[in-house]
Amino acid sequence: MTPKEVIKLAKDREAKLVDVKFCDFLGTWQHFSMPISELTEEVFEECMGFDGSSIRGWRSIESSDMLLMFDPKTAIIDPFSTNTSLSIVASVIDPITREPYSRDPRNIASKAEAYLKSTGIADTAYFGPEPEFFIFDDVRFDQTSNSAYHFVDSCEGIWNSGREEYPNLGNKIRHKEGYFPVRPQDQLTDLRNEMILVMGECGIKVEREHHEVATAGQAEIDVRFDSLLRMGDITMLYKYIVKNVARKYNKTVTFMPKPLFNDNGSGMHTHQSLWKGDKPLFAGGKGYAGLSDIALHYIGGLLKHARAIAAFTNPTNNSYKRLTPGFEAPVNLAYSSRNRSAAIRIPTYSPSPKAKRIEFRPPDPAANPYIAFSAMLMAGLDGIQNKIHPGEPLDKNIYELPPEELASVPSMPASLQEACDELEKDHEFLLKGDVFTEDVIEAWIKRKRDEFDQIRLRPHPYEFFMYYDV
Repeated sequence: MTPKEVIKLAKDREAKLVDVKFCDFLGTWQHFSMPISELTEEVFEECMGFDGSSIRGWRSIESSDMLLMFDPKTAIIDPFSTNTSLSIVASVIDPITREPYSRDPRNIASKAEAYLKSTGIADTAYFGPEPEFFIFDDVRFDQTSNSAYHFVDSCEGIWNSGREEYPNLGNKIRHKEGYFPVRPQDQLTDLRNEMILVMGECGIKVEREHHEVATAGQAEIDVRFDSLLRMGDITMLYKYIVKNVARKYNKTVTFMPKPLFNDNGSGMHTHQSLWKGDKPLFAGGKGYAGLSDIALHYIGGLLKHARAIAAFTNPTNNSYKRLTPGFEAPVNLAYSSRNRSAAIRIPTYSPSPKAKRIEFRPPDPAANPYIAFSAMLMAGLDGIQNKIHPGEPLDKNIYELPPEELASVPSMPASLQEACDELEKDHEFLLKGDVFTEDVIEAWIKRKRDEFDQIRLRPHPYEFFMYYDV
């Protein structure tokens, strides 16, 4: 839409407010609201000021003034406002130079798309993430100098099979058996259905929803692929809808990758393909699994740089509790057709060249989608530009390989600290086209090392079980 069409939409729907949303450095939507009378065509050009020093990872207080530039293409009617509100997403620009701000995630995504076109390799990068999440009924946590605990609960949790529920009707989902039984074991069908209906009302094209493997409300909603920046916007809206629909049902959603011990965590498997005009560039006929050389080199780049971009695709301490063998987590950096134990899978559902894509499985939904998608694209493009071959595919169950064979397969980092070390050593490919800047890399690593230290410095409850009697 154009600014004029956005204003008409607001008028036609009798909107009373405008809710302006933008994404912070780490991947959380921030917002403010204003009366609909403030929404004019001039605002789209002149932008709106705010204090950047109060946003995580951005400006210091002596240079805090920043501007928000509204993107008219993102305008929708907010589905959760009591008073009808027009929702619009904004990008961040510098008030002095009027240049896009280097640490604005939408700006990084925009530059990644521009760089792709400048290479002449392709016009469009399509991304199709599959964010998984948990739906809980109760969550409590605290950390003090002398105590630490967390507690989550779900009506579906197998640990409640013996709880008095007046009456307890059974039908709890056993660990690793959540994919995907019908009602009454699946007690959250109506909730997920409402989520996808609201997504449809907001313009998101949903393919399917279902329960995921873990007990206790693990879910997945798959949406139709789209271009990089647009998919970043969709993923942020997806999270917003999922969390707020759950809240309506007096439940809570987390995209934390591993909230439960000894059960599957939540990933964000990300399907990717490159197109030039109406030509799918990953389809090649005679190559492995019907892949083109461009696709194989893209895979080579992703596998080469996967340990470095893990700081973006798996950006929390908790991320590395998911990346553990035995829970369907793609720890080992290999590629394969159909094999879901490999880091990169080539789906074979359809013989159509238009459906040819690769699925990068390590990312998790705690990632900032704009930054994670951009990092994946830059790694893949580096593979194409340098003709990095991914080696031979691994069409075996990686988890059942003998130790001597497994030793030759590289793996994802084992911690956030290790991922930061890898990014520090290997990030030149991200700087091409000024997509990422040294400032962005340094700020991200500093923030993530601080997060690592916050966990490292605190006693863990299980340490008392292991060591109290030493």
